[in-house]
Amino acid sequence: MILRIYPQNPAEREIRRVVEALERDGVVVYPTDSVYAYGCSLRSARGLERLRQLSGKQTGELSIICDGISRAAEYCRVDNAAFKILKRNLPGAITFLLDASSRMPDKALQRRKTIGVRIPDNAIPRAIVEQLGCPLITASLKSDDDAEYMTDPELIHERYGREVALVVDGGYGSIVPTTVVDLTQEEPEIVRQGAAELN
Repeated sequence: MILRIYPQNPAEREIRRVVEALERDGVVVYPTDSVYAYGCSLRSARGLERLRQLSGKQTGELSIICDGISRAAEYCRVDNAAFKILKRNLPGAITFLLDASSRMPDKALQRRKTIGVRIPDNAIPRAIVEQLGCPLITASLKSDDDAEYMTDPELIHERYGREVALVVDGGYGSIVPTTVVDLTQEEPEIVRQGAAELN
């Protein structure tokens, strides 16, 4: 199923349909401020297993999507220095690596101590997380596909629609991944330069 949602003002009714799919252990494909991505509820062990299968990624390569810094601070350790960096750069196309807190489920970590955290500059995923009441676990669509199959929601649905609960059509996506910044050391370290500059 493909579901059109407008990023400027996501309709609550449509967001609710996405949340219901996630609450039934579903995996959805949704837009971010960089590439389209798979997502499942942080509370869903079955969803996480399915997301791993679909993305071909190990748990260590997955991130969480939050709707704000306060939600991120529930699941990760955010000290004053990290908070200032997050506040300057988010929402935006940056994944920050942070130490996980005890609220992060073990299944989502699998012996890791850190997790990637995103607050996209796109209202759709933030609205989904807000209604869901917990972060999304996320992995980008496979980058070995043709660019159109990663950016055009109709083609994404054609390719992945039978494998996921639904595809959210939020308009054309990008093929440029997020910038990845490690905040677990004394100084921030850019692990991958992507769509955004670190401020």
